[in-house]
Amino acid sequence: MPTGVIINSLAVLFGGLFGSLLGDKLSTKFKTELTLIFGVASMGMGINAIIQMKNMPAVIFAVVLGTGIGLLIHFGRWIDRGAVLMERPISKFFPRKNNTLSDTEFISALVTVIVLFCAGGTGIYGTLDGGMTGNNTILISKSILDFFTAAIFACNLGPVVSTIAIPQFIIFYIIFLLAKLIFPLTNPTMLADFKACGGLLMLATGFRIAKIREFPIADMIPAMILVMPLSWLRTTMIMPLL
Repeated sequence: MPTGVIINSLAVLFGGLFGSLLGDKLSTKFKTELTLIFGVASMGMGINAIIQMKNMPAVIFAVVLGTGIGLLIHFGRWIDRGAVLMERPISKFFPRKNNTLSDTEFISALVTVIVLFCAGGTGIYGTLDGGMTGNNTILISKSILDFFTAAIFACNLGPVVSTIAIPQFIIFYIIFLLAKLIFPLTNPTMLADFKACGGLLMLATGFRIAKIREFPIADMIPAMILVMPLSWLRTTMIMPLL
């Protein structure tokens, strides 16, 4: 049973619904400043993952190369289009909570949340860990943060945040099913570098949540695919030659 995946998706679902109901009752100052705290929390989770890095050159190369690929194929635009497709049918039934947001600001915020919930290194690593070992500690810990993060974002974006639970569950469940195929091909070093790569994305996401810098998070996602092969390549092929 993908217990951790289910708990994480339910946290996003109910957090989004809770925030949609509570949004009108919270002051703008409260929501803005609490959002900054979630940005710091995301940075902290990212830093915690980054310090476990084993092969810095491989991780940095994966991030640079993966982001370059993402920019070349306009991966971020595909995420944007997906966000728009999600938002349109939902907005017919659930109007936006915050009409002061422009379309660009709304989509930017929604993309940030989609990437945070669906493509974070912690979530993917936690799903892999849960799929192979049955240990759901990482996903359950992430669920606590996701519940309150979804609630705060839903205060401004509305019930559309709750719908992110659907693609999140699909993505994580597929990873859960593939875990038995992926895990035997990995080693502790590759997993540490994978988590560190995800940590860099989480750090960038924190900067974006706090509105310090708009990193191209969606375009950085291909790095998550490249990091383990590059880590293996450096450990087994390059290091023995040095």
